[in-house]
Amino acid sequence: MERRSLLRAAVLGGTSAALGGTLWRGAAYAAPAQPGTGPYGPLGSPDANGVRLPAGFTSRVIARSGQRVGTTSYTWHNAPDGGACYADGTGWIYVSNSEINPSGGASAVKFSSTGAITGAYRILSGTRQNCAGGKTPWNTWLSCEEVSLGYVYETDPWGTNAAVQRAAMGRFKHEAAAADPVRRVIYLTEDETNGRFYRFVPTTWGNLSSGKLQVMVAGSATSGSFTWTDIPDPDGSPTATRSQVSGSKSFNGGEGCHYANDTVWFTTKGDNRVWQLNLLDNTYELAYDDSLVNGTAPLTGVDNITGTSSGDLFVAEDGGTMEICVITPDDVVASFLRVDGQSASEITGPAFSPDGTRLYFSSQRGTSGSSSGGITYEVTGPFRS
Repeated sequence: MERRSLLRAAVLGGTSAALGGTLWRGAAYAAPAQPGTGPYGPLGSPDANGVRLPAGFTSRVIARSGQRVGTTSYTWHNAPDGGACYADGTGWIYVSNSEINPSGGASAVKFSSTGAITGAYRILSGTRQNCAGGKTPWNTWLSCEEVSLGYVYETDPWGTNAAVQRAAMGRFKHEAAAADPVRRVIYLTEDETNGRFYRFVPTTWGNLSSGKLQVMVAGSATSGSFTWTDIPDPDGSPTATRSQVSGSKSFNGGEGCHYANDTVWFTTKGDNRVWQLNLLDNTYELAYDDSLVNGTAPLTGVDNITGTSSGDLFVAEDGGTMEICVITPDDVVASFLRVDGQSASEITGPAFSPDGTRLYFSSQRGTSGSSSGGITYEVTGPFRS
């Protein structure tokens, strides 16, 4: 995989700017990441919030389902899931989905330059099981319905503009989305045991009201070349989108998706894999596979994924040992944090503040194991840049 020369990119804030280096890509594929010593060292004892962190890092709880957020009058939603951060003057906003059905939707928390909570509000209502999604380069949040024939909704993190249903992006069991400003497309995952990997090509970049939905076509191997083919009927009825194109590649439970510097990664929880698509030469390979590690796999139940300007990937666990793990550009996978005492939950929504010093995430069901027990956290510390 070897991302050290591929990924020195400024990915924070949803942009990607190469900082030098030459592409290593050749005919051979590198082995998936292996366990090793991570860049942040071992996890310490649980802190007051039950979070195990490396030395130099601290956590705080910013919201709990069913309770008011900070000193605001807004009640935080149940089952917090996928999320993203947006610059807001000298402060920022964290957006979070609600994976309940019905009445899922999404909410936002606003922070000052010091990290103080200054507001919280609803940005999407009346939708179903909003799981993950993705940030656009024009600073909207794509909230995805993880239900059969689900939609993508484009929402305003500031809560000023009404959310818009984007039917052209296809109707299927949506999971995550990732924007590629170079090819001007949006990548989409599908949470089915035989799901597909898609991209949406808007007619006009920055306007998702019309365009072409395409599916990845490739062989059955874990590495090779791929192409894209148009989906004839994006509304998925009467034939599901995943069944419309012969030769489209099947993936076992598509989850998180992240783009940076001509590469897109996505996870499949059915087989605990992180896939890597190399967009300059249209090849794909495994960035991580828990069945191929030497010894005990530190990362299982792979789910949401995000990245930093250092090239590190942060992958959240749905189950597993309730960790967020880091995969480095040197192809080392290691635990970054662990939440204790919440084995009936899952880690969701990892996203970094615009300056890269704070990581937000949620435990979807918290200590109770119920969707009404969700907890949203912030971790602050010396993240690599």
